[in-house]
Amino acid sequence: MFTKITKIQNNFNSNLRRIIANISWLMADNILRMGIGLIVGVWVARYLGPQQFGLLNYSMAFVGLFSVVAKLGLDSIAIRDLVRNSAGEKEILGTTFSLKFVGGVISFLLAIGILFLIGTDDPQSLWITGIISLSLIFQIFDVIDFWFQSQVQSKYVVYAKNGAYILANAVKILLIQAKAPLIFFAVITLGEVAFSAIGLIIVYRLTGYVFKTWKFNFSLAKNLLKESWPNIMAGFSIAIYMRVDQLMLGNMVGNEAVGIYSVGVRLAELWYFVPLAISSSLNPAIIQSKQDGEENYYRRIQKALNIVVVLAYAVGIGTMFFAKPAITLLYGTKYIDASSTLTIYVWAGVFVSLGLIRGIWITIEGMMRFGFITTLLGAGMNILLNFLLIPRYSGTGAAIATVISYGFSDYLILLIYPPSRKIGLAMTKALALDLIISTLWRKTK
Repeated sequence: MFTKITKIQNNFNSNLRRIIANISWLMADNILRMGIGLIVGVWVARYLGPQQFGLLNYSMAFVGLFSVVAKLGLDSIAIRDLVRNSAGEKEILGTTFSLKFVGGVISFLLAIGILFLIGTDDPQSLWITGIISLSLIFQIFDVIDFWFQSQVQSKYVVYAKNGAYILANAVKILLIQAKAPLIFFAVITLGEVAFSAIGLIIVYRLTGYVFKTWKFNFSLAKNLLKESWPNIMAGFSIAIYMRVDQLMLGNMVGNEAVGIYSVGVRLAELWYFVPLAISSSLNPAIIQSKQDGEENYYRRIQKALNIVVVLAYAVGIGTMFFAKPAITLLYGTKYIDASSTLTIYVWAGVFVSLGLIRGIWITIEGMMRFGFITTLLGAGMNILLNFLLIPRYSGTGAAIATVISYGFSDYLILLIYPPSRKIGLAMTKALALDLIISTLWRKTK
């Protein structure tokens, strides 16, 4: 009996070590990205100025709407299936890759078609958006990332994507030194995605895996698409309410407003890698805990929620104090209005963090349709609030709209709908600082 207990304990410790190591790799990856991205991003923003920087961000927001079609809602489903059925990895990877290739081509053609359909008087805008749209096709190689995530081996993805990121940012510095025009910054935006794809291919081969063993299974493809279509619709809704603020701001106010707003948003989102790394690393363990019983399953979810909320509160409070001096120091007085955007938008991080854990729960429970409906309602609310607030408050109004709509779709709806109320209440406990209160309570006992 003691041997059995020891074996279970060793397995638990081994799994815990793998999770911690995986989080550490993801954190190291994103800390490096945050540091380089902040320095080079500030440099690019200062060099281009609010007008051209706004145009570049507007184009990326437009292309971002179509990335949903490229993903086909398969990301979380593929990871889940690889965790549950690692023996079927070749068919899962091959089928997912084939579907995403078709999705990538369709999304590129859609982006180009709609771009010409809506028309613009600025040829430069057409070229920039068209170039960035090519990145949609290269996203198919993220399938390799799914495999390493399912095996809790994100360090290999870190190698590949960090190499691409460092190379792309080095090129941006050279472009600034050469006083290159805006279109070259669009090219390197595409280049980063292409470099990342090449890096993933290299690490996959170096770790002993081969692509020729991947197989396409038509029956599996049908099942994946049948299950993923709510994810596609939900993803499109997510893309709308993550990008619509910049698109509406550009159309209703102008590219300069987008440039200033983008600076605030980028700083507010700098830390998002932390809850993303935590949720990505805990995902396999939460999936596994479902098989160990509901009590253990929701205990793991509660712990994950507690951690990400405490982090979000800490970031939000800190940002409130340092927003204005940070904007002035980094970007200069041209971007000073971004400070009001930053102090408001940073609180969206609380609901983004909750939403990451919510996404895991939805996938495990197979409630993709519910996820789609809640996200669609959130997107609709965001559009309505942007329409009402942007004309009066510009970027500040867009930030307010984002925080309210995120809170509505990622938290409030879960309390209203009975089947999701249990996780909604878990979120409420997390928002009430359950982690700190329970820790203090244990110490007083």
